[in-house]
Amino acid sequence: MDYSENANVVHPMDMTLLAGRLLMAWIFLHESMALAFNFDAAVNAMAKLGVPEPLLVAVIALQLGAGLSLALGLLTRLGALSLGLFCLSTALIFHTDFASHNEMLHFEKDLAIAGGMFVLVTTGAGALSVDRFLERHILASSNDKSPRPLRRAIEKGIL
Repeated sequence: MDYSENANVVHPMDMTLLAGRLLMAWIFLHESMALAFNFDAAVNAMAKLGVPEPLLVAVIALQLGAGLSLALGLLTRLGALSLGLFCLSTALIFHTDFASHNEMLHFEKDLAIAGGMFVLVTTGAGALSVDRFLERHILASSNDKSPRPLRRAIEKGIL
């Protein structure tokens, strides 16, 4: 989605992308904070499922970091890809008891969230994001007018 013909216009699709990013980010930000603030209980609960403490810390960091990535629209595609793969693995590892209706719902929820994340990987964050702000900033300060200034900046080590 390239709106370079009028970069100052906010399109309805960008508002929708922002709302979608915030809604998808909420579950991960909320869960990471709940795990972090109830860390001892989370360690005990995860130990019963065979999840060691260092992996729990990594999960909290992933959910918090990638959740913020989505909410802010900063490195959105990477954050969405990380969370999409996380949701797929969570579904396949923890929610495969299809005899339990509750487990089936968790399995389907994780697949649906993963699908949303993969759509976001494809579409990007939209105009209302730090990603787009940085693209515009790099484009304005550069003589190179190619359509992917953020990608170029990352490849060149600017960001």
